[in-house]
Amino acid sequence: MHILTYYWRQLKPPENPRLVMTILCRNEVDVIEANIRVHALLGVDAFVVMDNGSTDGTREKLGALQGEFDLTIIDQPSQTYQQAKWMLQLAHVARLEKGAHWVISNDADEFWIPQQGDNLKMHLRLDDSVVTVPRSNMILTNEALKEGYRFFHANHRVQYPICYERDAQKRDPNISMLLVPISPKVIVNPNGLIKISGGNHRAKHWDNWRTARTTEAIRVYHYPIRSYEQFEANIRHRQQLLKNTNARMGDHYRRWVGLYEQGRLREEFERIVISAAHLNVLSRYKVVVEDTLPRQWFEKIRELQ
Repeated sequence: MHILTYYWRQLKPPENPRLVMTILCRNEVDVIEANIRVHALLGVDAFVVMDNGSTDGTREKLGALQGEFDLTIIDQPSQTYQQAKWMLQLAHVARLEKGAHWVISNDADEFWIPQQGDNLKMHLRLDDSVVTVPRSNMILTNEALKEGYRFFHANHRVQYPICYERDAQKRDPNISMLLVPISPKVIVNPNGLIKISGGNHRAKHWDNWRTARTTEAIRVYHYPIRSYEQFEANIRHRQQLLKNTNARMGDHYRRWVGLYEQGRLREEFERIVISAAHLNVLSRYKVVVEDTLPRQWFEKIRELQ
C-alpha cells in the first residue's frame, strides 16, 4: 500500500525528491505556456496535464511544450465535469509514472509563487501530508486594458476580501466578485492520499491528523478573468455544464451564467475591471495591495525565450 512508501521515505529520504504539477484545463491557450514555464523555473520537475476537449489551440500548445518539459498529456473529451475524480486520477499518475513526492493540483489560471527564494521545494517537507496555502485574486484595471491587457500586467491582488452576504453574491448587481473571499489550495503527498476536493481546496490523507499544516511561505495568484473574450467563452461553457442538474459549481459561476442569459455579462465585466480612482480607495483600506512578485517571474520567462 502506498501509505507505507510515505513512511519509508521519511526513514530513508530520497536524494532528489520530486515535485509534480497536475493541471486540468480547457481552452486556456492564453495562459497555459506561461503556467508551465514559470512553474518549471520554480522547481516543478514534471507535469501531468488533462486537456478537457480544448478547441482554441491549447492541446496543440501542450504538444509543442512536450519537447522541452517532462510533460504527460491525457485527453479527456467528456464534458461531465468530474473534477474531483479527474484530479485524483492525475495525482495517481503523478505518483506512479512521475515518482512524485508532492503533487500540486493546479488550474491553468493559477500561479504558485514562493514568497521567499526561487524554489517551491524549499518550503516543503517529506513528512507533509497536506499543505494548505493562501490564494488571492489578481485585479484587472482599466489602464491595463487600454494598453492591450495581458494577465501578466496585473500588479495588485486582493489582500482583505469583502465579505458580502451570500445572497448578495447571487443577486446584487453592484458587487465585484473578484473582491470576495476565495478558498485556499493544497499541496498533497500522493502516498497515503485518499481524496482531493473538486476545486483542490481540501484533501484527505491517511496522516492528516499528524502532519497536515498551513503555510504562508507560498501563495497562489489567481487570474480568473483575463479578457472579456476569455470570460464570455468560459461562462458559455459553464452554462452547458449547468444543464446537468447534479453539477457542483460555485455561486459566482451561477451568477455569471444568469447574467449571460440576460445579456448582461458585459456589464459584469465592466464592474470587475477597476478604475484608478477605485484602486486608490481599495488600496487605502488594504482590500487590495500591490504585489509584483508574479510579474517578476513572467518577466524572467520572457527573458529566457
